[in-house]
Amino acid sequence: MSSSMTITGDNFQSEILQSPIPALIDFWAPWCGPCKMIAPLIDQLAEEYDGRIKFGKVNVDEETALAEQHGIVSIPTLVLYKNGALAGQKTGAAPKHDIEALFKELI
Repeated sequence: MSSSMTITGDNFQSEILQSPIPALIDFWAPWCGPCKMIAPLIDQLAEEYDGRIKFGKVNVDEETALAEQHGIVSIPTLVLYKNGALAGQKTGAAPKHDIEALFKELI
């Protein structure tokens, strides 16, 4: 059973950019209602796609530099990386199938 890992400025390079599989990052904050709405969906997808895609979470309040580096101005924002390069992005709460569509063709 997989779950989303915490991504920080310290592990971004090794966990996301150097990941051998696509990685989806959820930029969120604990006070964000829409972030809380999609959190269970992200957890479900992490279990369903365990080993095929990596899921990470970045708390924008704790990792402001990482959020700024990605140009995050609204949360939740999902950012997808493949082979160390930006492969997609989606801002706002979305149903599970929309989140899945962001990465499904890459795996």
